Amino acid sequence: QVQLVESGGGLVQPGGSLRLSCATSGSMFRSFVMAWHRQAPGKPRELVAHISSTGDSTDYADSVKGRFTIARDNAKNMVYLQMNNLKPEDTAVYYCSSASGRYWGQGTQVTVSS
Repeated sequence: QVQLVESGGGLVQPGGSLRLSCATSGSMFRSFVMAWHRQAPGKPRELVAHISSTGDSTDYADSVKGRFTIARDNAKNMVYLQMNNLKPEDTAVYYCSSASGRYWGQGTQVTVSS
């Protein structure tokens, strides 16, 4: 069984930065492509970024390219999302998941507001 627990969300001003962390459990984690999604109120869930099992390949939604960076540390069973130059439209609940969609965390709230 794989468990995912996100942390690092909060309130930040426009232009600020946050780093989200996703702690995972289970030996299978290291073989998974992992992803970050987000869901804003009244909107469908959106894929933000994903990263290959080895971490050498990443991809991003156009809305976050150049501002967000996904990374992973397989030795620590961690996945990260570094978010820079945050905008009010980045406000959402952010979820860590396996790219297959089988495993999800509970989400962490990110609010970008002055």
